Amino acid sequence: MALNDIEPQLSLVPESGTGESITRRVYLSLRRDIMCAKLAPGLRLKIEELRSIYGVGSSPLREALSLLTSDSLVERIDQKGFRVCQVSELEYSELLRTRCWLEDKALRESMANRSAKWEEQLVLANHRLSQLSRSIEQSDSDTHSDWEVLHKIFHETLLSECASSILIKFCSQLYDQNVRYRQLSARTAYPDRDVNNEHTMICDAVLARDVDLAVSLLLSHYMCTGEFVASELKSQVLMP
Repeated sequence: MALNDIEPQLSLVPESGTGESITRRVYLSLRRDIMCAKLAPGLRLKIEELRSIYGVGSSPLREALSLLTSDSLVERIDQKGFRVCQVSELEYSELLRTRCWLEDKALRESMANRSAKWEEQLVLANHRLSQLSRSIEQSDSDTHSDWEVLHKIFHETLLSECASSILIKFCSQLYDQNVRYRQLSARTAYPDRDVNNEHTMICDAVLARDVDLAVSLLLSHYMCTGEFVASELKSQVLMP
């Protein structure tokens, strides 16, 4: 997809906004469009075209793109321009493996530091997620944006008591990278999986204080998604 194919969003940022708020808002919009594959891997991000699409000036755009390089969603080219980061089978395999390593440790630490409040937050996060369909409609291939929000809240809550803000940050970044790959795949809800039940089983194991089972279920949850995503991406020849 070319930048010219993207519908302009001229009302995105009011002219009265501060430089900081404009940069933040265009950063979030670009990030969303990359995450949902509206801006495709490898796409050259030309400032003049982005100005037209997002309705902002060159300075906040450059600042937002620089921020996105820290998220590994955008990369600099020739020290002059930017493009959306490419995807690869090797990178996805490394991403999934690293995510499993880190979240194994994070969940164990979180359960060791458990509290009644944390358990209540986890139960609530799982309940809210279970009440919402992953797809907007039964036959829809697009993931419900509210489901994505609640899904991340559930997984972040699992790790939130690990007592390491650095570890939580890394896990969050890897989560977002995984969502990008998932969105680049078929996007359909997994036909042979009950994802809500998988979340509930993880939650139940945590509440039962069975650390090994909770970790095993969480990693299995990720590996199932990983196998599906890798297979779908290969079939679409999106990976080199």
